[in-house]
Amino acid sequence: MKYKIIGDSSCDVTDEMKAAYDIAIAPLSFTLDGVEYIDDDTLDLEDYLEKIDQSPNVPKSACPSINDYLKLFESDHDCFFVVTLSSELSGSYNSAMNAKEMFLEDHPDKKIHVVDSRGAASGEVLIALKLIELAESGMAFEDIVQEIEIFRDESQVIFVLDKIDTLEKNGRMSMMKAKIVRALNLKLILIATNEGTIDLLDKARGTKKALKKMIALMEKRRHVTKDSRVVIAHCHVPERAEEVKQQIIDAYNPAEVLIVQTKGLSSTYANTGGIVVSFR
Repeated sequence: MKYKIIGDSSCDVTDEMKAAYDIAIAPLSFTLDGVEYIDDDTLDLEDYLEKIDQSPNVPKSACPSINDYLKLFESDHDCFFVVTLSSELSGSYNSAMNAKEMFLEDHPDKKIHVVDSRGAASGEVLIALKLIELAESGMAFEDIVQEIEIFRDESQVIFVLDKIDTLEKNGRMSMMKAKIVRALNLKLILIATNEGTIDLLDKARGTKKALKKMIALMEKRRHVTKDSRVVIAHCHVPERAEEVKQQIIDAYNPAEVLIVQTKGLSSTYANTGGIVVSFR
């Protein structure tokens, strides 16, 4: 079976992962203060984050188009596995599903499965890596579909935001609550729910305490075993990600802990300093 993995640009795979596994990415785009940014390798992430910090506005994102996905299906692969942002947060999943239907009408011999990650960032990476593992094992397409849906349902995404700028700007947090959070130096511990939305799990005073509490809460969300894979996505704080990695290893000793950096979409909402941990 010759397969292809496709993600949208919230699937924060590293360049090394893309090269090793031939992963293709359908980019989202953003508009901020009249300027359009494409979430691909041309994006100057540091400059983009500075623009977000300086602007009173929040970037407006646009999901990959149907045509973006159709172009990625045009290859000699037998089957395609697509991993998208939560359908509750973006239209990326719907674009991919529409592209799937259109492509299969003209190519009935091909197979496509689109996974609604119900998360983002490291959550998508976790699913993409599992898909590669299953496909490389020689498993049949239909069995991979069944296995990856179970894997997605059992996966967890938990994260700590160092800054709440985007939450405040886009109205997900009132100005009054934001002032209280800043005044008390509260850091939010959030989760991706089973429905693919975002919910507050806990909070702590200061980033270090919040990260420590987040790591302790991982076990309560799902048992972390020696067979578990953990993916940590960070927004421009590699040293912090390394510290979190070591704390997770010390606490749970999982089989693998990987670190990736958030790209444009994930960085827009995580803001500089954000840490997103996904595991199963």
